[in-house]
Amino acid sequence: MKKILKITLILSGIVLSKSGFAQCDSTASHMQQHLGTKYISDGQLYRAFLNGEEVAEFHVTFFGGNKYRIAGGNGVTDGNLVFTLYDTEGNLLFTNNDYKNTPYWDFEFKSTVDCVVEAQLASLTGASGCAVLLIGFER
Repeated sequence: MKKILKITLILSGIVLSKSGFAQCDSTASHMQQHLGTKYISDGQLYRAFLNGEEVAEFHVTFFGGNKYRIAGGNGVTDGNLVFTLYDTEGNLLFTNNDYKNTPYWDFEFKSTVDCVVEAQLASLTGASGCAVLLIGFER
């Protein structure tokens, strides 16, 4: 009996993790639309499954002389992810929360900068979901 329970728990965990990745994949496809044809993805998929007030942290290097677009979301509707950009000393560079949680924003860096991008669900009332960020550079 214990063996059946153990197998059931393992299979349930596998199914739940697969559905979480499927949610991330559909969110990534939606975010790709925000990069459009003007921006080329950096090839990375920044994603994290968040619950409630959890904050995902991504470390990114932006190279000087380039224009970038960050697109972020949670699901297939816009405005449900807050992303915030800090330098490595913790200075706030940008937050989309100041712009009604816009799903993307364009940046231009004059010199190379290491940054921390934090992502948090806009609705903190027990919500959970996959936070996805895509970063593209201008062609």
